[in-house]
Amino acid sequence: MGLPKKIKKYIPLTEEKILLPRRRELRDQIEVDGTFLPKSLLHADLDRGFLDFVRDQLTCVVEGKTIPMIDILIATQNWSQFTETWDFQNIDKNTEPPFITVIRNPEVKYGNNPAIVYNIPNRRLYTYAKVPTWDGNKNGYDIYKIPQPVPIDLSYSVAIICNRMREVNKFNQIVMEKFASLQAYQTIKGHYIPIKNTGMSDESVMDIEKRKYYIQKYEFTLSGFLIDENEFEVSPAITRTFQLFETERPYKKSKRRKQNPPEPLTYEFVFPIGNNESEELLNYTFNLKLASSENVSSFQIYINGDYYGQDLENVEVNTNDILLVIVTKVDATKESRVTYVQDIP
Repeated sequence: MGLPKKIKKYIPLTEEKILLPRRRELRDQIEVDGTFLPKSLLHADLDRGFLDFVRDQLTCVVEGKTIPMIDILIATQNWSQFTETWDFQNIDKNTEPPFITVIRNPEVKYGNNPAIVYNIPNRRLYTYAKVPTWDGNKNGYDIYKIPQPVPIDLSYSVAIICNRMREVNKFNQIVMEKFASLQAYQTIKGHYIPIKNTGMSDESVMDIEKRKYYIQKYEFTLSGFLIDENEFEVSPAITRTFQLFETERPYKKSKRRKQNPPEPLTYEFVFPIGNNESEELLNYTFNLKLASSENVSSFQIYINGDYYGQDLENVEVNTNDILLVIVTKVDATKESRVTYVQDIP
């Protein structure tokens, strides 16, 4: 039984984000620097972004080995000399094939990116965002202005130099699959930049007397734009101030309504036949006054387990005190009672 040709080398631990979580992830990438303005984007940033695109998106692996990429840009003049002399010592210490290199055409043309092409003259500043502000006393907002970005087209040539056809075929397959939708995208400092594949050419060396080399060149156009943060402008806008005034008004004494005195609380300790103890949890702080007792010759008072006194007519209690009464009955065959009421001055 044969094994499947495509085997996953790893299993992702987290699922890829889609829909709203993916949009939030993109927003966080754009605002990662903590500013309300877009990031500056210049020629060097675009060149670095294209090199990263070739390194990460067009990685070519043949027989388990990754074809190395020269992580620098080569001008067209250097490339012509390189194809004639095949001397690479001055650039990459005599690197042997196979390898991939990137050539940048020095001509930079005015771009035709349809997303940012407008007939706006004089590089005027336009409002980009209105940001609320608060300095502890005043509430307002600032106006962030930036000029219209300048669209540019950068031309690149990606060449693979090798001496085996299988390496050319593998790299060609990767490029064709990546640009099956005519263009791909690269994120450069939070901006999405389209890249188009505009063609390919063959410059292989087929001289019988020399060693045979395959050189396949792929032409790409990066439709970028230029944004210089030195041209950004931040200006304060409307500020709202709150002013508070304190005034005095005549004070009038309010007449108190006469209230009826509250009824005193009554605590009745009942001792059934065969029981000489009774306790009560008190929820207030006040004085208790003995009101009456029935079938009792004497009684003892305990508060929170401590002895307080015997046959007391007045008892001082506090909130959450436990009042325990132990009686000595006159007739043990009858029920006894001891009644205390709240002493209101």
